[in-house]
Amino acid sequence: MELGGSVAIVTGSSSGTGIGAECAKGLAAKGANVVINYVNDAEGAERTAAECIASGVEAITVQADVSSDEDCRRMAQAAIDKWGRIDVLVNNAATTRPIPQHDLEAVTAEEFHRIYSVNVVGNFQMTRAAAPHLRASGDGAVVNISSLGGIVGNGSSMPYAVSKGALNTLTIALARQLAPEVRVNAICPGGLLGNWTRKIMTEEGYQRRVAEAETSYPLNKAIWPKDVARFAIWLAEDAGTMTGEVFRMDSGQHLL
Repeated sequence: MELGGSVAIVTGSSSGTGIGAECAKGLAAKGANVVINYVNDAEGAERTAAECIASGVEAITVQADVSSDEDCRRMAQAAIDKWGRIDVLVNNAATTRPIPQHDLEAVTAEEFHRIYSVNVVGNFQMTRAAAPHLRASGDGAVVNISSLGGIVGNGSSMPYAVSKGALNTLTIALARQLAPEVRVNAICPGGLLGNWTRKIMTEEGYQRRVAEAETSYPLNKAIWPKDVARFAIWLAEDAGTMTGEVFRMDSGQHLL
């Protein structure tokens, strides 16, 4: 896909240094016009948009909660109203709440539903809203930001890990249904560092992960949001014969 002049929607892209923001800025650097999505952080969204615009493209911000189908359709329509097309969708918006994996009694049905409503249903609704326009582009690309937790069944909480496993299956199901005009793939980062991880861990736990990444992972390096963004952009731009793939990105942790 030629990203110059294309239009991309990146959900959950207001944090400035998170995966979503890095995807938006990277796509803009390639010449894509970008929709920056936020729920609460309007100022962060505007800063991310300004960084995209500095690359010589156009960017707009849209407040929307992907757990709302109405909001998803409104976000897709905002891109169409502004540019008349959608070529790339990066489903990055996600939520969690740290719950020790062994503490089954701390997990409630309400927590499952809350996390699923964003991490699974939200991804589906956003893809469905964009699908007609992605198909019309002829070589549309959807990149779902999943997690290694969805493969190994571990992570910040059991509902989160299970939701990412469901997202991986959703990726394959959508790839079947949207081919041949749209490619759908997922990235599963493991050992991710940055603000998202720092926010859901104690500082001691975060520093332990930093040390673990630098000394225990086979590649002796952590995964950062910019790493995930570069891969997402490659999937949109260059992976013309790949769809329905769930890519593990973990500095070789799976080899341990």
